[in-house]
Amino acid sequence: MRAALTVKKQVAIALWKLATPDSYWSVANHFGVDKSTVGVAVMQVANVIVELLLSKVVTLGNVEVIIDGFAAMGFPNCGWAIDGTHIPILGPAHQASQYINRKGYFSMVLQALVDHRGRFTNINVGWLGKVHDARVFRNSGLFRRLQEGIYFPDHKITVGDVEMPIVILEDPAYPLMPWLMKPYTGALDSEKDLFNYRLSKCRMVVECAFGHLKGRWRSLLTRSDLSETNVPIVIAACCVLHNLRKSKGETFMAGWEVKANRLAADYAQPDSRAIRRAQRDALCIQEALKARFQSEQGNL
Repeated sequence: MRAALTVKKQVAIALWKLATPDSYWSVANHFGVDKSTVGVAVMQVANVIVELLLSKVVTLGNVEVIIDGFAAMGFPNCGWAIDGTHIPILGPAHQASQYINRKGYFSMVLQALVDHRGRFTNINVGWLGKVHDARVFRNSGLFRRLQEGIYFPDHKITVGDVEMPIVILEDPAYPLMPWLMKPYTGALDSEKDLFNYRLSKCRMVVECAFGHLKGRWRSLLTRSDLSETNVPIVIAACCVLHNLRKSKGETFMAGWEVKANRLAADYAQPDSRAIRRAQRDALCIQEALKARFQSEQGNL
């Protein structure tokens, strides 16, 4: 009988498979093992990463440092940015139509909260590709904690004559709420355009985080043939590894992005659809911020 693989070799096989678009056969040949061994190694390592490290590595972080980081980028009292991304998968045997997103391919949704450095602070993975980002968010434990006011510390500032809590930045697909700021849509005057510029400049961190995640772990850019139960585990493990590399200060190489873009071309992200319902308090905060940004612009 063949000798059991060492832990070191299992980890090497798993990291190689996650970091490349190589097939199981290709990875098996590279390491001199069976194809089935590669699959086992990937899931064993991914499960251990999620069980032991997820709750320790994907965390809220130092709120004051994050707020200062976003403030330096131009948005006051901002804690995080949120967005969703689609991970392509093979069509599952059950409920296949529910996994087809608006671009027409099978996918699973990863929704993430990101700090000013592009580090994941909260993830929600496993929703079917057909489900809209706003619905994923509204049905998450994160949304419930935010609604109850128990996720963020109670850190308010005054903008004009309006009290503003810590906010999350988002795109038009999400609802507008006192703690959730999104850009203006429709006809834009100079004040609204400036507000959108400030918000978009800071919200770019979440898009960059997804780009770096997929650039480092390029298996997320190919159609995973894992089961619907195992795909979320692998995605979560890659998010943990992303944060670990961030904490080590690893430089993201330009060549990784080029390779990732080539793979991603076949799986463009679904278009967002604006949700136009907004609460009165959130509109007041948005208007106050718009006026503040315009005033600061005039003083330059």
